Amino acid sequence: MLTCPWHERDARNIVERFGASVFSPPHDVQSDDALATQVFAAGDRLPIGVEAFPGMEPNDLVLWIESRRALVAGDTLIDRGQGFEFPADWANKGVPPEQILETLRPLLELPVELVLPTHGAPTDRAALERALS
Repeated sequence: MLTCPWHERDARNIVERFGASVFSPPHDVQSDDALATQVFAAGDRLPIGVEAFPGMEPNDLVLWIESRRALVAGDTLIDRGQGFEFPADWANKGVPPEQILETLRPLLELPVELVLPTHGAPTDRAALERALS
């Protein structure tokens, strides 16, 4: 499961080695060598018990794993060494950062205990609250 299509990393190797299925938001541009995935979008609930929430971009999502009370944050919420944050300087896709933050605030209604960013160490609800304040 990918939070954004550019985080493919070793997914292709896992597919080849284990025959795994990969879930991913849609690619911006399709290419002949793109990894075959089961595409999902914000608002979708995947059959593996994961709910997709809007992130910084339509294909950079935040995933809620209810059974683990965990959020997987993609590039929308990261830690670049100064603490867990919303990277406003990455939010340059035509939507103001304040508007994106507003769409993220419903995440605070979830009983989050663990946050797993793709950039940075695992963190907790308190860090999520600070990042979205």
